[in-house]
Amino acid sequence: MNRRDRNTFLPYGKQWIDDEDIAAVVDVLQGDFITQGPAIERFERAVAEYVGAKYVVAFSNGTAALHGACYAAGISPGDEVITTPITFLASSNCILYCGGTPVFADIRPDTYNLDPDDVERKINSKSKAIIAVDFSGQPVETDRFSKLAKENGLVFIQDAAHSLGASYEGRKVGTLADMTMFSFHPVKHVTTGEGGVIATDSKEYRDRLLAFRSHGMTKDPALLERNDGPWYYEMQSLGYNYRITDIQAALGASQMNKLDRFVVRRREIAEQYNRAFADFECIMRPYQHPKSNSSWHLYVIRWRVGIDRADAFAELRKRNIGVHVHYIPVYKQPYYRDLGYADQQCPEAEAYYEEAMSLPIFPAMSDDDVQDVIHAVLRTAGKTYEVL
Repeated sequence: MNRRDRNTFLPYGKQWIDDEDIAAVVDVLQGDFITQGPAIERFERAVAEYVGAKYVVAFSNGTAALHGACYAAGISPGDEVITTPITFLASSNCILYCGGTPVFADIRPDTYNLDPDDVERKINSKSKAIIAVDFSGQPVETDRFSKLAKENGLVFIQDAAHSLGASYEGRKVGTLADMTMFSFHPVKHVTTGEGGVIATDSKEYRDRLLAFRSHGMTKDPALLERNDGPWYYEMQSLGYNYRITDIQAALGASQMNKLDRFVVRRREIAEQYNRAFADFECIMRPYQHPKSNSSWHLYVIRWRVGIDRADAFAELRKRNIGVHVHYIPVYKQPYYRDLGYADQQCPEAEAYYEEAMSLPIFPAMSDDDVQDVIHAVLRTAGKTYEVL
């Protein structure tokens, strides 16, 4: 019996927690610190060592981390930041939090990542930064974005919420931009429940991020304007309470030990999908840039040749296959329309949105689960399928 015959739902993504993870969290709960303790630094160090960054600063969630990156980059009212419309809302909202103006550039029609050519066309005297999103786990063209940023005096922020464990030109994502954000939501490669980090090689950015996540406050004697004693602290800027807990950090450090194994499994699942859908014109498989090695947070197909995406979505959900759509172009949201953004700004993003569908992909999927997804997709497309 397979999943399509069961009354069980296969989600598009899911965490994998084992006994080692549970023991790590219990150890913190039985210790002296459940927040602002040593587990946070251990987690930050684990991520920094994995990606090769000098500094990692952990936040309560990925959105808070992006907000911190925008703050550290000095984004303020009057500044424009160029980003993609095919992303989660946080990649754009973080610009608004700092008073900046999001400018949406179109996506490439193959990778669905931000198009460097369109970004270059939209750079002007108000531009302050680029936030490029590694959609689905495939890194953006970091060489081109770094060059654009350097030539135009911009800050390059890589939203790598989808791409922990991925690489570009043989280098792991995490040191390819001025600042890189990783997310640790349960559907991501490893989880802290909720959590995010910024990786950077800049001590200046790191110091700004540390203050920003904790009320703009410091106890560092070298930074104090005065010093009344060992208890003394100063609030030197307007920050937030974006601190992560030791409970989350302990889970994250334990999960980092399994990251490579999780990424290998995601790549195995993606390859099974690629083989199964290779000969069907109605299903457009994901394209992989030759310089990229994706960590496959998402596996996105596009329905072509007369297949109605809404009907296919309903049919697959009826078969308990947890398909999803990533994402609705940000500028289509009512809040953004009220800000003056209009539809049809980005034709490739619009075309993508009409056809895209994400299939389940996460390390805990069994080969039977994968075969069930393949069977259901091909049955929905009106195709016959034999188990590979």
